[in-house]
Amino acid sequence: MVYKKIELIGTSEESFDDAADDAIDRAEDTLQNVKWAEVIDQGVEIANAEDRQYQVEMKVAFELQD
Repeated sequence: MVYKKIELIGTSEESFDDAADDAIDRAEDTLQNVKWAEVIDQGVEIANAEDRQYQVEMKVAFELQD
């Protein structure tokens, strides 16, 4: 098996968990064989956002097809 990792940034006005779930959900909707995800970094945008925007940077791995 061979896997590929990509970096994604999920966002939410609610929480870090929701931001991570958003990124994973989008990956599962657009990629096949998503196997795991790992959080690399978290941050909150406050300067240019009307409400706080929680951001989660993640790596998502999926299995490459034969």
